[in-house]
Formats: sequence, C-alpha cells, structure tokens
Amino acid sequence: MKSSENALRQNPHAVREQREKNLEVAIGRQVRELRKRQRLTGADLAAQTGLSVGMLSKIENGVISPSLNTISVLAHALKVPLVQLFSGYEEERGCMHVKAGEGVEIERAGTRAGHQYSLLGHIGSNNSGVVVEPYLISLDDASDRFPAFQHEGIELLYMLEGRVSYRHGDKSFLLEPGDSLLFDADAPHGPEELIELPAKYLSVITYPQAR
Repeated sequence: MKSSENALRQNPHAVREQREKNLEVAIGRQVRELRKRQRLTGADLAAQTGLSVGMLSKIENGVISPSLNTISVLAHALKVPLVQLFSGYEEERGCMHVKAGEGVEIERAGTRAGHQYSLLGHIGSNNSGVVVEPYLISLDDASDRFPAFQHEGIELLYMLEGRVSYRHGDKSFLLEPGDSLLFDADAPHGPEELIELPAKYLSVITYPQAR
C-alpha cells in the first residue's frame, strides 16, 4: 500500500533531476574506466583534450554535466565512438508490483456503497508521454444507478466476472466474462444495467501526461 501511495505522490521534477544525475555519473564512470584501461593519467587525458585536470575530475566523478562537444572531444581522445560514453547509462524504468488486496482504493464521482474502485498501480513522470491508470472495479449493489462518466483519454474494459450492460454514448454493450470494450472516454460512459452480480472488470485508462 505504501509503495502505491508514494508513487501517486511522486514529484516529476525530482524524478527528472535524478535521471540527469544518473546520466552524469554513468558518463563519468565510462570516461574513468576507458582512461585507466588505456593506462592514461588524469593529466595525460586532460592534456589531450584541452580540459583542466580539475574539470576532468569533476566529469569523472559525475559532479557536472559535460556538454556534447566536451563528450565528443573525450571520445576522440579515448579513441572510442561517442555513444560508448553513454553505454553505462540505463535509465531506470518505472515498475510497480501490487499484491492482491493492496490496491489503493479510489473515490470517484459516482462511487457508491457496493461499488469499489481499486487503483492497481501508477507510474509518474515517464518518457512515453502518456499516463496509464489500471483499476479493478467491483460491483455488488444492484440498487444504485450509475451516473455517466466522462473524461479525457482512451479506456479499455475487460470483463472478469458477472454480466453488465455498459453504455458508451448512445450505444449499449453486453459485457460478459472475457469480453472487452475499447473506447474514447470523452464520450459519456458507464454501467447502464447490472445484470448478474457480483460483477468485476478491469478498467485501464490512458491519457496525455501533463507537460
């Protein structure tokens, strides 16, 4: 539960700064390893590149972010392709493992007694440009009527249990176990009739990441 809540509070600016720091460290490590492999001292490499010994030390220790021109000069002096200085950098990709029953319960407009929304995971700032929100939705109260949902993005439903008549715009679809429904979430949508209970389905919502 705590890992899910922490991810939801993730600061995208802090994540970006950490990525940049990881890249600086990776480049510096590669420069140092290649220099030592070629039996060059810091002074030797500094002389070949025109950098000061102090500047080279900062680069090797990941203290500063070298310009692309400086990286190119270092690669030439070390006799390796420029891209090799980036080879030690592997950006950490977001991943979240949620154990059964540990999803974050979410209060959404239209949530009533007997209608449970569990957020199964969340990855904050990422390079894909989109946010993905997977929910497990459980319905066990036939008396409550659902208002229509409407939000940006694309939504995918996958029926796991029960039978539901689901409306999207002016069309209704019967969803049974194994059925799926993919739609533009900007149109009004939601369960229209709870035919067989309990009902349970996965809802995966994607929308553009805020810039």
